[in-house]
Amino acid sequence: MMGKLNGKVALITGGNSGIGLATAKRFVQEGAKVVITGRNQASLTDAVNELGAENVVAVQADATDPAGAEHAARTAIERYGRLDIVFANAGIAGNTPLGGTKPEDFEQILKINVSGVFYTVQAAAPHLQAGASIILVGSVLATTGGIGRAAYAASKGAVSSMARVFATELSPRGIRVNTVVPGATKTPIWGASGPEQTAQLEAALSRSIPLGRLGDPEEIANAVLFLASDESSFVQAAELQVDGGADGAPFAAPIYR
Repeated sequence: MMGKLNGKVALITGGNSGIGLATAKRFVQEGAKVVITGRNQASLTDAVNELGAENVVAVQADATDPAGAEHAARTAIERYGRLDIVFANAGIAGNTPLGGTKPEDFEQILKINVSGVFYTVQAAAPHLQAGASIILVGSVLATTGGIGRAAYAASKGAVSSMARVFATELSPRGIRVNTVVPGATKTPIWGASGPEQTAQLEAALSRSIPLGRLGDPEEIANAVLFLASDESSFVQAAELQVDGGADGAPFAAPIYR
């Protein structure tokens, strides 16, 4: 059976968990070969075992390291001979309230979420041909003003701005650049606060989402698949909201993706 990504090769940063891992699964299901990156070797190994070693290569790399980004892109070329899709997914969330935030905490979020995306795209771009697709990850928090999320919101606003610049630069080469914009999504980070706190947070967020629930990583992955595939061949510099209708309704509680 022909898949939507048959014969294509994808690079997914942060592909060892959450939205990145869900997207890697969808890409493999649709016929792609995938290179995933992450900082944790154990979770990378688990991801490869889950996805199937014949379809996936894992590269331990820090998204904020330009050399690591270049190594990941070269790995795709060396292993599969081409690179068609880049999903710059690696990122972190964090609470940075006014009056209670250390400089290093604020700067860490910007470094990973902004610099890491830039280095990923910069490393991959020379290897891409006409018809290639780059997908970045924004957030509804870039516009909804979530309390205590200044650094995260700023970083995702920057991602959306960079996507438009990348699209302008790469359009002459026939390369598309778009942004998927998730709302609150159930990923492993939710469990960090403990079951009771997680349940309370999910309930609070669900009340502010018109569809009344959080998203699943697979739902975000389906949107990324659309932007990666030829079905979106005339979509350029777009932002695809996948948020249950949340954009425009300010969140009263922290949000994670």
